Amino acid sequence: MFKTLKNAWKTPELQKKMLFTLFIVLLYRLGACIFVPYVTPNLADQFSTAFGSSVLGLMSIMSGGALEQATLFALSVSPYITASIVIQLLTIAIPALERMAKDGAEGQKKIAAITRIVTIALALITSFGYSMLLKNYNWLARDDWFALLVINAAFCAGAALVMWLAELINEKGIGNGISIILFANIISRLPSMATTVWDGVILNGYVESKGWSIVIGIVIALAILALVVATVGFVVWVTNSERRIPINYAKRVVGRKMYGGQNTNLPIKLNMTGVMPIIFASSIVSIPATIAAFVKEDSGFAKFVNNFFDPTTWLYLVLYLILIVAFSYFYVLISFNPVEVSNNIAANGGSVRGIRPGYPTVQYIQKILKRVTLIGAFFLCIVAGLPMLVTVITTAVENLNPGANLPNLSVLTFGGSSLLIVVGVALETVRDLEAQISLRTSKGFLN
Repeated sequence: MFKTLKNAWKTPELQKKMLFTLFIVLLYRLGACIFVPYVTPNLADQFSTAFGSSVLGLMSIMSGGALEQATLFALSVSPYITASIVIQLLTIAIPALERMAKDGAEGQKKIAAITRIVTIALALITSFGYSMLLKNYNWLARDDWFALLVINAAFCAGAALVMWLAELINEKGIGNGISIILFANIISRLPSMATTVWDGVILNGYVESKGWSIVIGIVIALAILALVVATVGFVVWVTNSERRIPINYAKRVVGRKMYGGQNTNLPIKLNMTGVMPIIFASSIVSIPATIAAFVKEDSGFAKFVNNFFDPTTWLYLVLYLILIVAFSYFYVLISFNPVEVSNNIAANGGSVRGIRPGYPTVQYIQKILKRVTLIGAFFLCIVAGLPMLVTVITTAVENLNPGANLPNLSVLTFGGSSLLIVVGVALETVRDLEAQISLRTSKGFLN
């Protein structure tokens, strides 16, 4: 990876793109530190205590802490990501949008324009809900109609600016604007999360309460660091793994030249869905908790949700893992079409080794796809669910034995999801840079 970055930096054109991307990220982080008016100064600590383990906590991580501080970019890329997913799903369901998506560059411009409109609409809805949350929890210095109007306008303007910055990275930077901003947000939260673990678990928490020496605390810290490194290696290995289906191409003569006769592979990524099933599952399973956050804290509905849909309960964890598996199959279903792949192979004179062309090929690809998707779903369950399982067990032990002094591991709730996003974006960016380096350094037959 570092060699790829070094080679990209030596290429003048890519160097300009990398510097432009860093400049946009710097502007974004600057906007994430600008507070909106009428918000109380102690909001961040109270927000983290109240919603650190809910979907709002995940949104805060994805916004780089902007949500819990109610800054200009509090909504971050969430409206844009949601709008892109909605339009992608509607493109499959609505024939008019499907034709538009296949209409080349002009159709893609129309799809992008529709996505921007949906982003602004979702930003309006989300900003209104967030402002009501701030009002219900008395986190506003003023809560009259003018103050709420200013706050909502600031949040919507920030969401529009984030969308524009992401598109600038796509056009003039190294690409993957949304992914780059997400990467920067999560990386910016790593020092805070590390400090929380050190202060709450090691320095001023569990180690000190047990009367252990600081040496044991350092050993625990090194063990946690080793676990993180091992997890990163595991994520990289699974992300780069693929199932290759052997393809044979028949020889054919065109004029005086012979084409085909080659053997190649159809690669199917082990984790084709990336982190999208985790984002979908987190959003769906946390809907009751999110709705409860917008009503009074002492209401009956809020108490019911806190008892049965708290992220530290077994019910939440089981629903979360089931939804991850379900959304893994759903996302593969809408993003990979075995019939189309089979037709493309046949149109180019190819066939799967040992399988007849046509419907048998489709069945064979579908069978492999189901198996690979199941393995990928289990991988996502391990990465995203294991930290939550530790939190659930710790909470259950504390409930059974109130006097037990266990370390506070709530900071690990969304650690696996964040790690998967960071590693996935890093690998994707490196692959894109390698492709651009190859495109610019390869020599044509005229040279």
